[in-house]
Amino acid sequence: MRLFLADTGVVFGRYMRATLRSKTNLFFGMLQPLLFLALFGPLLTRLPLGVDGSSWQALVPGLLVQLALLGGSFVGLGLIIEKNSGVLDRMRATPVSPAALLLGRTLRDVVQLVAQSALLVLLGVAFGLRAPVAGIVLGLVFVAVLAGALSALSYGLAMNVRTPPEFAAVANTAVMPLMLVSGLLLPMSLAPGWLDGASRAVPFRYTVDAVRQAYLGNYGGGTVAVGAAVTLGFAALAFAAGARLFRRG
Repeated sequence: MRLFLADTGVVFGRYMRATLRSKTNLFFGMLQPLLFLALFGPLLTRLPLGVDGSSWQALVPGLLVQLALLGGSFVGLGLIIEKNSGVLDRMRATPVSPAALLLGRTLRDVVQLVAQSALLVLLGVAFGLRAPVAGIVLGLVFVAVLAGALSALSYGLAMNVRTPPEFAAVANTAVMPLMLVSGLLLPMSLAPGWLDGASRAVPFRYTVDAVRQAYLGNYGGGTVAVGAAVTLGFAALAFAAGARLFRRG
């Protein structure tokens, strides 16, 4: 176990240093949710969204989950480049276990996305978001769990496709409908009955509902507990599937 943790730390450090050197990647990775916040958020301030709290307490949690969903789902593109250039083969020829290679990368993604989420929340506060500190911290925990699960699944998928266009086609086909039907930007209480019903089969809906309740300070109503259970269940399945696909690739 000690060797596994040490190997994971080495892999994490390698990719964390590469991330910090890539200022362009950091900037554009954060740009989309910030644009949503700055350009889309003011449009909602006077609209009845069918939820408690302000429009910012509905939008910012959705953007946090969107950041985890998009940021985690597409990290596999970088792995495909490494695989096709032979970097991954050289790493797999070392004594480092495949699990450490996967976990080290995934932890880097979690740290990056949580840091970006914290910046997003700070900007939301500047726009008018008001939420309890405990709710904000709990929201970041949800982001970390979801981002890690999706990153692991993304890397597993990347090991089993050949080119970035193939990966992007699969990821876009899966992610975009899930993002829209989860109620990330607008609560599903605004949707027609059939769409609201369909969204209940999507785990991300329960995640964003839980984060919205946490931002209102409502921790004991059951929504947060259900969201945590669904998110953890999805994370367990995603990690297991990602690890299996990563080893098989």
